[in-house]
Amino acid sequence: MTPERARVVVVDDHRMFAESLARLLAEEGLDVVGTAASAAEAVTLVERSRPDVALVDYYLPDLDGGQLARRLLAGGSPIQVVILTGDADDRVLLDAIDAGCSGFLTKDRAAAEVCEAVRAVVGGESLVSPAVLARLLPKLTRGEDRPPAGLTPRESELLVLMTHGLTNRAIGERMFLSTNTVRNYVQSVLTKLGAHSKLEAVSVAVRRGIVDYPGE
Repeated sequence: MTPERARVVVVDDHRMFAESLARLLAEEGLDVVGTAASAAEAVTLVERSRPDVALVDYYLPDLDGGQLARRLLAGGSPIQVVILTGDADDRVLLDAIDAGCSGFLTKDRAAAEVCEAVRAVVGGESLVSPAVLARLLPKLTRGEDRPPAGLTPRESELLVLMTHGLTNRAIGERMFLSTNTVRNYVQSVLTKLGAHSKLEAVSVAVRRGIVDYPGE
C-alpha cells in the first residue's frame, strides 16, 4: 500500500453524502472499499475489507464517532480514523483526540483536500492545525503525573515538538533528522505511550504531565 492508493471506508448515515464522497475520492485516486451508514455496519465493513483509513461522521445513529473509533482501534488494527463533522465544537474535537483518532475534517472540505488529508495520515501525520491544538490542549484534564514511559532524551524532544502540531518534516528540520527517521521515532513514542496516533500520544503525554502545554 502507498498513500496514493490508500484503502478508505466512508461512514456516514446520510447515504447520499457517503456515496458522493466515496465517488469523488475514487476519482482522486484513492481505493474506496465501501461505505457504511452506522457504527455496526462500519465494524463489519472494516473487519471484512481491512482499510487503511476510516472517514467517520461523528454523529451516527447507534454510536458517536469517538465510540466507534475506540471500537475500531481496540483490536490493534493499524487503521487510521479521521472524524468528519459539520460541528467543530471543542467537545467533539477533544473526544476525537482521546479516542485515538488521527485528526478531524469539517464536511465543507473539497474532495481534493480530503484526499490530501487521507494520504497525510497514512504517511503518519495528524490532521489538526497548530492553532487548534494549542487551543485544545489546555482543556485536557491533567491526571496524576506518571513517569515518562521510558522515553529517550531524543524521543522526549520529539514529543515536545509534537505538542506544537508540527509535521514530521518540520520536526525533522528542527532536530536535523530525515523524515523517515522522525517517523521511526514517532512510532517508538506511540508504542511506549500506548497511543494509536500522534494526536493521542500528545493527549496522553499532557494528561500524564510528561510534557507541559505548549507555551508553559
